[in-house]
Amino acid sequence: MEINLEWYRVFSEAAKTGSLTGAAERLHITQPAVSHTLKQLETALGAALFFRTAKGVRLTAEGEALFGCVQQALGMVEAGERTVADMRQLTRGEVHIGASDTLCKHFLLPYLEKFHRDYPEIRIHVTNRTTPETIALLKEGAIDFGIVNLPAADPKVDFRGSASIRDILVGRPDDDAVAQAPLALEQLASYPLLMLEPGGSTRRFLDDFALRRGIRLRPEFELGSIDLLAQFASSGLGLAFVPRQYVEAELRDGRLVEIALDPPLPERRVGIATLRGVPLSTAAKRLLELLPQPLD
Repeated sequence: MEINLEWYRVFSEAAKTGSLTGAAERLHITQPAVSHTLKQLETALGAALFFRTAKGVRLTAEGEALFGCVQQALGMVEAGERTVADMRQLTRGEVHIGASDTLCKHFLLPYLEKFHRDYPEIRIHVTNRTTPETIALLKEGAIDFGIVNLPAADPKVDFRGSASIRDILVGRPDDDAVAQAPLALEQLASYPLLMLEPGGSTRRFLDDFALRRGIRLRPEFELGSIDLLAQFASSGLGLAFVPRQYVEAELRDGRLVEIALDPPLPERRVGIATLRGVPLSTAAKRLLELLPQPLD
């Protein structure tokens, strides 16, 4: 006979009150229901758990042995229920996010700051990886969601576009390329070019854009972040492809200038990657609600 957890709750209350009537009152059920439940439990276990006295019921030796274990087990269940309630109320929990250094700094950080102010008890873990590596972590179950550069595709992952990104070509104001603008793609071979290292979605996006026009981009420097690209470009080491939103300060103060490109790079998007068919925790869903709403 399969034993129901509620049978143990009834058993526990009867043991603590020493009364079937008292157990019924605490559980808001009838006394016959308590008696019937205890008989079912005794039958299933093959042992008498109580004996009657003039004042109510007392535990047998078998009942005493069971009571200690049941109390511990019910305590664990109640602790689990409290934990779930705390997590739903956002007073406890964790969120694990995957994102590149650049996306963390230029896209995600202000939303993380707001979330932390609103829900200080929620621990936030951010793993810095490229878009392909972030998708791999998501599929392994190591993160709740990823912030990635689109386009990206994987049959096990849902991608939703969020904020838009406009990539531009930049250089120093005194660079020869500024005077020659607009530059055709094939003219880039005449200038030192700075690009991200291969392997990430941004580098793949730029390479594919050029290859579709029969041009292979050959960078002189391959760097690990957009910030380094901006620094190298402002030092006069070459021209760099960077998202306009991420170098606004350098453009304003004149350390960098935009160099018109013919044709211009198409707009792309920051994406939110979630594992298909896997529900998110309350905390993860609340954090996603703070991010720019997905675009159609």
